[in-house]
Amino acid sequence: MDRFLVEGGHKLKGTVKISGSKNACLPILVASLLTDDKFVLHRVPNLRDVRTTLKILTALGKKVSYENGTVTICADGKLKNTLPYELVKQMRASFWVAGPLLARFKSAEIPLPGGCALGARPVDIHLKGFERLGATCKTERGNVILSAKELRPAKITLRFPSVGATQNLMMCAALIPGETVLENVAKEPEIDDVSAVLCEMGAEVFNDGKGRLIIRGKKQLHGTEHTVVADRIESGSYMLAAAAARGDVRVENCVPEHNSILLDLLQEAGVPLEIGVDFVHIKPYDSPLKPQRIKTAPYPGFATDLQAPWMTLMTLAGGASEVDEDIFENRFMHAPELVRMGAEILTEKSIARINGVKQLSGAHVMASDLRGGFALLMAGLCASGTTEIERVYHIDRGYENPEGKLNAIGAKITRYNPDKDDF
Repeated sequence: MDRFLVEGGHKLKGTVKISGSKNACLPILVASLLTDDKFVLHRVPNLRDVRTTLKILTALGKKVSYENGTVTICADGKLKNTLPYELVKQMRASFWVAGPLLARFKSAEIPLPGGCALGARPVDIHLKGFERLGATCKTERGNVILSAKELRPAKITLRFPSVGATQNLMMCAALIPGETVLENVAKEPEIDDVSAVLCEMGAEVFNDGKGRLIIRGKKQLHGTEHTVVADRIESGSYMLAAAAARGDVRVENCVPEHNSILLDLLQEAGVPLEIGVDFVHIKPYDSPLKPQRIKTAPYPGFATDLQAPWMTLMTLAGGASEVDEDIFENRFMHAPELVRMGAEILTEKSIARINGVKQLSGAHVMASDLRGGFALLMAGLCASGTTEIERVYHIDRGYENPEGKLNAIGAKITRYNPDKDDF
C-alpha cells in the first residue's frame, strides 16, 4: 500500500485550487439512479470514494464515463436493485443508493455499509424515514431489505440532523408524487447542492433554512447537467495546513462563507488572513498562536471533518486548548499518532486537551481515517525531520492529489509503495 514521506520545515507559498465537494458529488452521482436520462456532472474530484461510487453505479446497470473532471451517466440496460457487499463495504455513502432504488423499484436489498472506523454510525434514521414513506425494513444476513406496496408522501422528523439520512430521504421523496416534509434536517451546503440537482431534474424542493425541507415529488424525473459546489472541508484543510506551517498561501475556488466559523477561529488564534469572494489568503506570522476551545456541531457549527486538522494546529499553539468532539465517537485515533510526533494530548471520552509545543518531530505514523490522515500530513509539514505515513489510502478517499497540491506550493512529499519501490 502507498505511503507518504514528508520532509518537514519547507516554506509554503503559492496558490491551492479547491476541487468539487466530495460530500456533494457522491449523493448527486447517486441521484442519477432516479432517471434513465443522460446525467452529466462537472467538477467531480478524482477520489477513491468517487471511483467506488462509479463502480456502484456500473454494478447497478448504468453506463458511466469519467474524463477531465466530468462524469456522464446513461442507462445501459435494465437497472438493478441489489448491490454486492464487496463494493458497499468500501464506504458508508454506498447506502445512499437505498432511497433512489426504493423509489424506482419499491424494493431494494443493500448490505450494511463500511467506511472509516468512527464508531457506531447507524442507518436507523434512514430506515425510520423509509418506514414513514410506506416501506417495510428488515435486516437479514447483514443486508437491509426494503419493500413497499406503495410509497406515499409523509411528514418525517429526524431524531438527529443526519446529512446522509437527509440526502437519502430527499432523493426517495423526489420520486414520490405529493408533498413530503422533512423536519430537523441537516443544513450543510452539500444539502443545498443536492436540492438544486433534484429541482433541475423536475422535483420541487423548498428549504426554509431552519431545518425544514419540503419536497414535492414527481412521478418521473429527467436528466440534468450540473457543476458541483466547492469542497468546504478541503478548503478548510488547506487553510489549516497553511496556518500550521506559517505559510503564505492563497486558497482559491472556494466559498469562504461555508467556512465562516473556522475563519473566525483562525483570526482569534492570531492567524492573519484576507477573505475574498472566492478565496482566502492565509498570511505568514511570527507571534505564538493563541489556544482555542472548540466543540464540533452540525453545520453551521464547527465541522467534525475539520476537527483532526484543527487539533494539529493547536498542538503548536502557545498554551492549553481543548477539542470537544460532539458528533462521532472514536474520532481521536489521530491523537496517539500526533503524540508520537511530540504533541502533548490527553483524551477522555469526547474531550481532547492539548498543550502546545514549540516543535513537532518527524516519526513513523499510521492514518486510521480520512481526516485524521490529513492531520498527520499537516503535522509532517510542520515537523523537523521526515515523517512516514502509512495507509494513505484513507487520505485519498477525500483529497484529490494532496501531495501534488502541496508540493506545488513548496512542500516536499513523496508517495511510494514499499512493496514496489526501491528506497
